[in-house]
Amino acid sequence: MSFTPPYLGSGGRSVRRAFEFGRTYVVRPKGKHQATIVWLHGLGDNGASWSQLLETLPLPNIKWICPTAPTQPITIFGGFPSTAWFDVGELSEDAPDDLEGLDASAAHVANLLSTEPADIKLGVGGFSMGAATALYSASCFTVGKYGNSNPYPANLSAVVGLSGWLPCAKTLSNKLQGVEEATGRAQSVPILLCHGKGDDVVPYKFGEKSSRSLKSNGFLDVTFKAYDGLGHFTIPEEMDEVRAWVTSKLGLEGNSA
Repeated sequence: MSFTPPYLGSGGRSVRRAFEFGRTYVVRPKGKHQATIVWLHGLGDNGASWSQLLETLPLPNIKWICPTAPTQPITIFGGFPSTAWFDVGELSEDAPDDLEGLDASAAHVANLLSTEPADIKLGVGGFSMGAATALYSASCFTVGKYGNSNPYPANLSAVVGLSGWLPCAKTLSNKLQGVEEATGRAQSVPILLCHGKGDDVVPYKFGEKSSRSLKSNGFLDVTFKAYDGLGHFTIPEEMDEVRAWVTSKLGLEGNSA
């Protein structure tokens, strides 16, 4: 699922946009700090709502960082501003992606992770558009650079996407070719995708196709979970899956203090 970028000026010249990210909310680990995960909200939301939910999960060894996306004009809303990690144009698999917005948000995630201690495992996850940004971050990590060719600095150990999709799926294969370390990173980074079959905002098929695309590009550790009747929201059963998967993949100690 891709979206048309709004930032091409006359004659196709790109106009640089300014991205001002909102408030960041942090959920401190209640036990021994073993992992830090940046969690990204969906379109029109903010970091506060997800921080409140993540606070309730029995994952005492994780520090959650929940940033708020920039407020920017959104094409699908007729230019009306909303919090968004990148612009959303038409709901189409064939429309080009807003690479400038994706790069800016992926860089913001990496920057938030850059000050974590060296022995802490790092991850990124999100819901809907936040899930798309998390998966884009995973592709940047694997290739070793952003779409603008700047080096990607973070070392990701886990990626979670709920009700989302993989941006730039059609160009991922070309990006991975010729990058020596990319194969190893693709094989090693674990990815969890969850999607409701009743999703009327981001269709279920987008999640399913994203999973297939990742696997066909050499991502060996991809888990895809489908939920009958689930719409564009999360449920306790899904968050239980996230908790169990994260605990397993990051080798967390459970309830250690």
